[in-house]
Amino acid sequence: MHPLRAYIVEDSQVIRDNLIATLEELVPVEVVGHAEDEATAVQWLKGHAGDADLVIVDIFLKSGSGLGVLKVTHDMPARRNVVVLSNFATQDIRRKCLELGADKVFDKSNEIDALILYCTRLAGGETGHGALM
Repeated sequence: MHPLRAYIVEDSQVIRDNLIATLEELVPVEVVGHAEDEATAVQWLKGHAGDADLVIVDIFLKSGSGLGVLKVTHDMPARRNVVVLSNFATQDIRRKCLELGADKVFDKSNEIDALILYCTRLAGGETGHGALM
């Protein structure tokens, strides 16, 4: 397994800190940066092509939206695994996120274990695209 370089787009510091601690404890992951809003996330992602293997995006941010981040990552030449982690993972939101290029959508309230499994599989060399959990 190789460490995943992850970039996290989450506006809640408590949730972000807990997510980082959980991922670093359970998955070989190195968090290379984070953003609390769409503009900061987009700027970092455009300026750091290839610096993150995985981008974890919340939908509702301090300003802008995770959907805007998805649009930008989808159009970038450097391919990354992009997942959404949101409290609002309704069927409509899931569909929209997948249409915008998210590889997977996870609900913060009950799918953290599935996110951890997904990250573990990525660290083990799976692509994260297609039939992966």
